[in-house]
Amino acid sequence: MDPGRRVMIDDRRPPSRRDATSARADAYNRISKSTKPGPSKTAQNAAKYLTEEEQSRKFVADEDKFVLKQSKKKADIRVREGRAKPIDRLAFNLRYIDEERDVFDDDEGDMDIQLDAPEVIVQGLTLAQLKELESDISSYHILETDRRNRQYWEALRAICVDLKSKVDTNTRDGRVVNSVVDDIDRILSPKSYDQLEALEKQIKTKLQTDENIDTDYWEQLLRHLLVWKSKATLTRIYNEIKEKRAEMLKTRGPVARPKQDAKAISNAAVPSEPQPSPQPVANEDASNVTNALYDREAARGVSENEEIFNAEEQVPTGSKPQWADTYTARKPRYFNRVQMGYEWNKYNQTHYDHDNPPPKVVQGYKFNIFYPDLIDKTKAPTFKIIREHGRRKGESFAAAGEADTCLIRFIAGPPYEDIAFRIVDREWDYSAKRERGFKSSFEKGILQLHFQFKKIFYRK
Repeated sequence: MDPGRRVMIDDRRPPSRRDATSARADAYNRISKSTKPGPSKTAQNAAKYLTEEEQSRKFVADEDKFVLKQSKKKADIRVREGRAKPIDRLAFNLRYIDEERDVFDDDEGDMDIQLDAPEVIVQGLTLAQLKELESDISSYHILETDRRNRQYWEALRAICVDLKSKVDTNTRDGRVVNSVVDDIDRILSPKSYDQLEALEKQIKTKLQTDENIDTDYWEQLLRHLLVWKSKATLTRIYNEIKEKRAEMLKTRGPVARPKQDAKAISNAAVPSEPQPSPQPVANEDASNVTNALYDREAARGVSENEEIFNAEEQVPTGSKPQWADTYTARKPRYFNRVQMGYEWNKYNQTHYDHDNPPPKVVQGYKFNIFYPDLIDKTKAPTFKIIREHGRRKGESFAAAGEADTCLIRFIAGPPYEDIAFRIVDREWDYSAKRERGFKSSFEKGILQLHFQFKKIFYRK
């Protein structure tokens, strides 16, 4: 026998007894049980619920971000097209320091659009406009996540609320004595933001004490102080906007851009008789009050059926005004609009449709001329129609398919010169219909003349 096999037989041991109920060892399929118990079904459901809540929160945040981005895009478009509301101009200014802004939303001509101070934009608005602006500001403030942008909208909302309280005479601020308000503004206006904060703490401490003080005065001072803090915040942010814009302009360098063709505007308003481009006048009124009135009117923009109207004409020469030797003559500023639209007469209904409309024609005008510094404010400026070549009202010398034109001359007292525009000569609609009402007024230094032409209906 082989010696090795003999050694193996002699060394053999009896097999150990195995428990029949125990698991059989298998080197190729080892099963192990965890010593730590896993989460219960309730815990798993709770974890799943929290995950869904987080997903829902993320979805809402993404949706708010999308809505905010679209609102800013729409504001940019309205500003570029010249039909911006105050909220659009405020949002457009913020674009220069908005870190979350997409550079692909910028346009090549955005840098050439005038940058106005936020306080100038909100000044002079009516109560209804201030209420609408406050609602729009709140919408932006809710959607914004950037800290500086939220401060911007918070400050604007505080200023808007303050202006609204001053315009509305039913509120407490609207009934407050003007001398008290002037004294408060005189105290607060020269102070910096840090000084206003220190003064705020002093006032709050004084109001909490038992001293015998004029509580109404100190509460009024505290309310105005919060407004001036908002103004200081807005000034700081606006300075950052101007600095950033100046850096961008410096980086871009000088760019030659074609000027707007004033002749094209004139042709659109008066198709039959193109007018030359008005030349700039050296003595044009450029006072701060006039500029503020102009900015307020420009902030209202133009609607879809309107265009800016600058078809200025040379005023017919006449005798020199008597006040010319006493006062330096100024040319008034203006912001006029021409209303354009389609006329669906029988011919146009036959040859055109809504997909291929006929050419637009002039349907009316909105003149807004600024006379804030009239010497005699008891005499309102007037206007008169001038028809050349002896033509009378109702007569027509124009060729077929064209419209007669005439001059409308605006006349004011010293120190303003007369100014004239060429318009289409048609019969005005003096009715009080909605959106077509005739308006001729002179209030707060603004002469407003709004009118539309009568619609002519042909019957068989």
